[in-house]
Order: sequence, then C-alpha cells, then structure tokens
Amino acid sequence: MIKILVLYYSLHGNTRQLARHIGRGIEQITDCEAVLRTVADISTLTTTATSQRATASDPIVSHDDLKQCAAMAMGSPVRFGNMAAPLKHFLDSTSAEWLSGTLIGKPASVFTSSSSLHGGQETTLQSMMLPLLHHGMLIVGIPYSEPLLHTTHHGGTPYGASHVNNGTNKQLHPDEIALAQAIGRRLATTACKLNG
Repeated sequence: MIKILVLYYSLHGNTRQLARHIGRGIEQITDCEAVLRTVADISTLTTTATSQRATASDPIVSHDDLKQCAAMAMGSPVRFGNMAAPLKHFLDSTSAEWLSGTLIGKPASVFTSSSSLHGGQETTLQSMMLPLLHHGMLIVGIPYSEPLLHTTHHGGTPYGASHVNNGTNKQLHPDEIALAQAIGRRLATTACKLNG
C-alpha cells in the first residue's frame, strides 16, 4: 500500500474539507492510502489559537509520517498571502529530514482556502511550495487538461486546489471538490509511477 500524507492546518474547517476530498481522490487510485494529519496549534500575541480553532479530528503529524509517506499534499488557509504560522512552525522543525534527504524525489502538491477570491491564494500556494522544493520534492499541480480550470468561478488553480469562502459559500463548491479530487488522483498516480 502506497501511503500519501495529506498534511494541513485548518482554523475554521474549510482547509480540512479540501484535505478530505484530496484524500478521496488519492484513494480512487488502486493501492493508495491517504493518511490525514494536522499540525499542532501555536499561541500568538493576539489570540490563544486553540480557543478559535475548529475541532480537529485528525492526528497531529509526526516526523515518522514524513519518512513513511511516498508523497505529500500540504494545505493551509491564507494568512496575508502566506501559509499559516502553525504549518510553517512544523516545517521549520524538519531540518533533520532535510539533512537526511527524507523527502527527496517524492511528489507533492499544495492546497489552500481563503475568504476572498483575490485574497492571496496563489502566493500562499507558492509559499508552501518553497520549503518542499528545498526538501527536494517534485511539485505536482493541476494541468489545464482538467476542463474545470477553464470554467470555474470558484476555487482551483494550476498551482493547487483551493476554496473561496466569502461568508455565503462555506461549503465547497462542486468545482472545488472535483479539482481537489483531481489533484489527489494525480498525486497518487505520480507516486505509483515513481514507486513502480
């Protein structure tokens, strides 16, 4: 069984919804298993993170999860055009994996959620790609062979799956679900080819 880590941070549950659909896409590929993990909260100067965070239902990621996965999808809500601090905090703790080359050659994809269409989704997706590139991972996006990229007025970019929650559409739009599952399938297919 090829294990694919779906690692995310979600404050209000929207990024977690995307993670679930990416996992469903992964498991549509034979012999692939989605392993959903989240990161621990960190406190900030302005809030106690646990007081606002929606209840997480997935285990906290461990460094062993990085070693055991054949691929990884990583997601975060948009925070001023960047990934959320708890996800960055976890990535900053992966120097040992960087030094040992744990993630070199493994495929990876990224996903995000924002409260506005032009709220920084693409820069957030790119901010998550940077540490993955430093780890030697192979970035997998959504190609324009996915017809929905040409027509969606909701989330979804060639850089990765996304969701727009402007206060009226808290649930994922069917286009967003389809593109999340598509990137999950593509990530799993790529992992299978590399592990074949």
